[in-house]
Amino acid sequence: MMPEWLVHTIMVMAAAGGRIVRGACCAMDGMAMRVGLAIAAIVALAGPAEAIEICKGGDRAARGVTCLVDGDTLWQDGVKMRLLDIDAPETFDADCGREKDIGDLATERMQELMAHGYKLKDSGRKDRTSDKRTLVRVVLPDGRDAGQVLISEGLAQPWPNRGNKWCGR
Repeated sequence: MMPEWLVHTIMVMAAAGGRIVRGACCAMDGMAMRVGLAIAAIVALAGPAEAIEICKGGDRAARGVTCLVDGDTLWQDGVKMRLLDIDAPETFDADCGREKDIGDLATERMQELMAHGYKLKDSGRKDRTSDKRTLVRVVLPDGRDAGQVLISEGLAQPWPNRGNKWCGR
């Protein structure tokens, strides 16, 4: 169990957005305050990783960007990749409004999932598009496949698919 002074220090720092607030822990002796502030600073800095950005702008390969295009396509260090075994709804050339809406949700959910860290597992294969995208799995820190999470949440479907289920086809 954490000492009350440490809990208080962390709560004060959380309320202050991670900033050290002078005099906020005045009930502690000097050493306890220094230790508490050091631990609270580490806790504040050890939060979740920054979310992967949604892709913007062109020339992504030359810029070496890492970003999400949609729920099943991403760029990692300037290399375009597609998730293996899933099909997420389109966000740019959607066939209907519902597909676009669910596609946006799938993209946001993938962004959330990847914000806590991820590893890419290269299948060694390329897709059949003209881009010849590398086919990968996004593996989350708890070992789950991010694409399978999207499928289980109704934000993607298995690939190969049988039509556009989001537009009723």
